[in-house]
Amino acid sequence: MGDPKKKHKLYNTPKRPYDSTRLESDLKVIGAYGLRNKRELWRQHTELSTIRGRARAMLSLDVVERAEDEAMMINKLASLGLVNRGAHLDDILTMSVEDLLERRLQTFIFRQGMAKSLFQARQLITHGHISIAGRKVKAPSYVVRRDDESVIDYSMSSPLHAKEHPMRMEITIDEAKGGDRPE
Repeated sequence: MGDPKKKHKLYNTPKRPYDSTRLESDLKVIGAYGLRNKRELWRQHTELSTIRGRARAMLSLDVVERAEDEAMMINKLASLGLVNRGAHLDDILTMSVEDLLERRLQTFIFRQGMAKSLFQARQLITHGHISIAGRKVKAPSYVVRRDDESVIDYSMSSPLHAKEHPMRMEITIDEAKGGDRPE
């Protein structure tokens, strides 16, 4: 098990580190989601690999044996917003890294229009300006659950909580002009 005080690696590195096609696609994903480094991407790849491995293991079981495990796994992934409630194991196997990256708090803040860019969203989170249900969250990689979507707001102790704050006014003016926000 290891010592609980020691940090352990949460990701697996690629088997072929200098594959040019993978390097290009990784850089596109890192830029598209505002990730800090490749380790954040590798962590999501490892998470996806673990989820898909569990789903493949369930497929090898009898239908009776896997029914309860399948329902529990789908309910968990549905609460995270990764699949729909009526999903099947095939839906889990078709998930991509982008599905996981879309559920990150950093991406969510940007998509909601609370920040002008992914990098600003990351900065707002790490500086403690964002809260979920009144609790400050300082991790941009926090996975937003479906229940948490409606309770994401600026922190009460943040100056951005005031609607008259210049940055918030600037964002709303950009939205009124039809800024470059993705739908």
